[in-house]
Amino acid sequence: MIVVMISVQMALGKKKDKYAAISQMDDRRRAEHALNRLTFGPRSGDVDRVMTIGVDKWIDAQLHPEKIDDTALDTKLAPLQTLRMSTREMVEKFPPRQVIKAVADGKLSLPTDPVRRAVYEAQLDRFQEKQLKKTEKANALPVSEAASKMPGQESLLSDDERRRNEQRFNANELVRELASMAPDQRMDAVLKLSVENRSAVADVLKGDKRDKFFEGLTPQQREDLLAMNNPEQMIDDELIQGKLLRATYSERQLDDVMSDFWFNHFNVFIGKDADRFLITSYERDVIRPHALGKFEDLLIAAAQSPAMLYYLDNWLSVGPNSDVANGIKRRNKRDEKKYSKSNGPVKQSKGKRNGLNENYGRELMELHTLGVNGGYTQKDVTELARVLTGWTLKKPNDGDYSFSFTFDERMHEPGEKTVLGHRIKPNGEKEGYEVLHILAHHPSTAKFVCTKLAQRFVSDNPSPELIDRMTQTYLKKDGEIREVLKTLFQSPEFWAADDYRAKIKTPLEFVVSALRASDADITDAMPVARQLQNMGMPLYGMQPPTGYSMKADAWVNSSALLGRMNFALALTAGKLKGVQVDSGRLLDTQQPPTDAEQTLEALEKNLLAGNVSKQTHDMIAAQLQDPNIAQRKLDDPSHPPNVAGIAGLILGSPEFQRR
Repeated sequence: MIVVMISVQMALGKKKDKYAAISQMDDRRRAEHALNRLTFGPRSGDVDRVMTIGVDKWIDAQLHPEKIDDTALDTKLAPLQTLRMSTREMVEKFPPRQVIKAVADGKLSLPTDPVRRAVYEAQLDRFQEKQLKKTEKANALPVSEAASKMPGQESLLSDDERRRNEQRFNANELVRELASMAPDQRMDAVLKLSVENRSAVADVLKGDKRDKFFEGLTPQQREDLLAMNNPEQMIDDELIQGKLLRATYSERQLDDVMSDFWFNHFNVFIGKDADRFLITSYERDVIRPHALGKFEDLLIAAAQSPAMLYYLDNWLSVGPNSDVANGIKRRNKRDEKKYSKSNGPVKQSKGKRNGLNENYGRELMELHTLGVNGGYTQKDVTELARVLTGWTLKKPNDGDYSFSFTFDERMHEPGEKTVLGHRIKPNGEKEGYEVLHILAHHPSTAKFVCTKLAQRFVSDNPSPELIDRMTQTYLKKDGEIREVLKTLFQSPEFWAADDYRAKIKTPLEFVVSALRASDADITDAMPVARQLQNMGMPLYGMQPPTGYSMKADAWVNSSALLGRMNFALALTAGKLKGVQVDSGRLLDTQQPPTDAEQTLEALEKNLLAGNVSKQTHDMIAAQLQDPNIAQRKLDDPSHPPNVAGIAGLILGSPEFQRR
C-alpha cells in the first residue's frame, strides 16, 4: 500500500509542505545541495567533509579533477582489463563473428597462446555448428549428409552431433568435478578439455554455479573463462561495470557526472555491431579527457571517433562526384590540377553511383551543436554532409581491426560548399575542421549547450537570464566548459531555495545515489545494471542519437516509481546479488535506536538530512506497525526494528528520488 501511496505522491506532488520547507540556503544546506547536484549523491559523512573544506573550495577542487586522488577507484577497476585495451586488442582477444568467420575460411590462423586459442576454438565450434544447421535447413538434408557437403566439415557427422549432446548432458557433473580442484589446477584442466567439452562447460557456467566455479580464480582467469562462452558480451559487461563503479566510488564526481552528460549528448548505441568494440575507447579517449575542456576539442574528437563515424554511418558517406563514386582509381598530377578547379572529376566511368549519407550532418547540427531551432536549413545539412565525406575508418586489412579514423580523399566531394552562409573553399580534410570551428563558436550552439547544462544542474526549465549569462561566458571564454560551469555554480539560480531537491533523478542517478547513500560494497555490478534495464535506462542502450532525457516527465510514472521502490527494498535487504549493504552503518549512531520510531528518525536524518515531508514521514510511520517492518512479536515487544526495511522505504521515498 505504501508503495502505491508514495508513487502517487511522487508523481503529483510538486511542492514540499511546511514540514520540509526551506527558508534559506544555510551552509549545511548549501553543502547538501552541492553534493546532490555535482555528484551522483552524497555518501555517509560527505556533508561534514564538504563543510570542513568549504563548499566553494570543494566545488573548485571538483572543477580540477586531475588534482584529486582516485587510487581507490583504480583498485576497483583493475580487474576490468578491457577498459585499458585498444580496440584492436579487444577484437583480437574477444573475437567477433567476422573474425571467427575469417578463421573458418582460412584467412586467419588460430592464436598460438593456449588461452586465446581456447577462446577462438570455442567460438569456432559454435560457428561451425550454426553453419551446419543453416545448411541442413536450407537443403532439407539429414545432418550427416549436410555436413558431408560442407567443405572442411567432413568430421561433423551425426554421431559427432550425438556425442556433443552427451557431453552437454554431462557438463554439470564435469563442472562439479572441476570446481573441487585448486584454482590453478582448475584452469589447467579446463584448457586440457576437448573443444566440445570446453564449450559445454562454458554453456552451463551461469548464476550461482558460475560464482562458485570462479571462487579463488584470478580476475584474468575469470575473464578467460567468460570469454570462452561469449567474448563480445565480456566487453559489454566490463564497460557497464566500469561506468557503475566510477559513478559509485570515484572521488572525481563532477568529472564523472560531466562524462555521463557528454556521452548522453554525443550518444552512441552499443547494440550496433562494431560499436560494442568501439565505445570503450570512445568514452575513455574522447569523452572523459574533454569533459571539462573546450567544446570545440570535444566536438572534433567526437566527429573523428570510430564509434561516432560507425554509429551515424559517416564512414560510408561518399561524395556523389568523388573518385569512388565515379570508379576512378587514380589521377596524374596534370589531371589533379584540372580536377581542383572543377566541381567534378576529370573523367567518369560507367555506372556512376551516389553515396552521400546525411545522418551525421543532421544530428551534428540538431543534437550536437545548433539545436533543432538553431537557424540551419536542409540545404545546410546536405552541404555539411558533403564537407564531411572522406571522414571515414581504416578498413580491416590482413586481420588488423583497429578501426582508426582516416581521411580518404577519393571519397571526398570536390568543389566549393556553403554552410550557414559561410563559403567553404575546396581544402580536403581541413574543410571539416573549418565547419566544426564555425559550429562550435556559433551563438546557437552556445545557447543550446548552456541550456542543456542548466537543465542538468538547475531545473527542467531554467531561467532565460541564467542561460544568457552562461552563453556569454561560453562565447567570451572560447567554449571552455569549466568556465561555463563556474558561471553556473556561482549563479543565484543554482542556489535558489525553491530548487533544493527539486530535480527528479534519472534511473541511473537514483540507483547510484542509493548505492552511495547506503555505502554499498559492489562485488558484481551486473545485477545493478539489470535493474537499470528494468527501469527503462539500460546503460549505453539508447538506440536513437537523442540520448536519454534529463526531464522529469520522461521518468515519472507509476510503473517506474514502483520499480524504484522495489530496488530500494531489495538493496537494503541484501537481496541484490553482487551488492552488500551493512544496515548497521546506515544508522551512523553510537547508540543504536531501540524501536522502529527512533530508527525512522535516525534514518531520515542520515539518508535525507532530515528533509522529509510530513506526508512521507506519516506514511512510513504508519507502516512501522507492520510485523515485517517492526519485527516485533506479540511475546517479544523489545525485538529490534528492521533497519533494512525502514531504510528501503526511505530510499524509495519521493524526497530521495529528488536531487
